Amino acid sequence: MDTGILILRLLVGLLVAGHGVQKVSTHLGGRGLEGGAEEFRADGFRGGVLTALAAGGGQIGSGLLLAAGLLTPLAATGAIGVMTVALTVKWHHGLWVQNDGYEYPLVLIGASTALAATGPGAWSLDAALGLTPYALWWAALALVAGVGSGLLTRLVLHRRAPAASQTATRGLR
Repeated sequence: MDTGILILRLLVGLLVAGHGVQKVSTHLGGRGLEGGAEEFRADGFRGGVLTALAAGGGQIGSGLLLAAGLLTPLAATGAIGVMTVALTVKWHHGLWVQNDGYEYPLVLIGASTALAATGPGAWSLDAALGLTPYALWWAALALVAGVGSGLLTRLVLHRRAPAASQTATRGLR
């Protein structure tokens, strides 16, 4: 069982961290910090560079903590939060990733929640430091806090469509 949890932790954690690296640098196929800022602007978010730094930093930090199995419930909360924001961006495309849907963020949210529920396993920094086992309620807290923080981020940082385009959209229905 510990081997499976280690594999899941490394896969999810390093993918989340890599996603963050792409937001702030040209490594792993990223377009640099300005490219990350432009991506957020194109998705309707305020803040530009600051938003890209916060999102990228959150993804890198939570992903590396998950991969290491350190402070696993906190790491899962961070990953769930940033992936909730991604899910809201892709929501209107539907579920499936081939249509740019939210399938991938949803899988990462589910896997992060599962890691919070199972704990990081014996081969983790949490275990080495004597922090495990975590009570099951940590998983529920991680899910609620992660989804809540992601939705709050969306609410605070996302720009509303201008009134003129809302009116035009209503006319198309």
